[in-house]
Amino acid sequence: MNDEFRITMEGLADEYNKQAAQLRETYGKLNELTATAQSDDRMVTVTVGPRGQVQGIELDPRVYRKLSPSELTRSIMEQIGVATGEVSARTQELMTPLVPDGLPYEELFGEGASFESFLPQPVDLPSREPEGRR
Repeated sequence: MNDEFRITMEGLADEYNKQAAQLRETYGKLNELTATAQSDDRMVTVTVGPRGQVQGIELDPRVYRKLSPSELTRSIMEQIGVATGEVSARTQELMTPLVPDGLPYEELFGEGASFESFLPQPVDLPSREPEGRR
């Protein structure tokens, strides 16, 4: 193996190791994400985890005297939305540096994202007729 090839391969290996370490670090942070939202009246507090799953709901003991069932439901749902939105924004902050330049984050991880978002688009090759048929 010549020196130039070895140096190139070492450089590629170093770059791969840096990117893999960054990816591991980012995924570690993603798995630890939580967000807590509290209603303005402090009656409802909701905590969600890294994927927006509800981890806890705390209700002030006075909530049953102050809010009707529908108001309580609405307040809980609002706080879930706020906390989930915060986790989503922090996820995007962490993931954006890992997304290739020119590829919008939303295409990979947004609402309509699918496995196909990660794949290159198919290339249409011009058809070639056999030489005798032109």
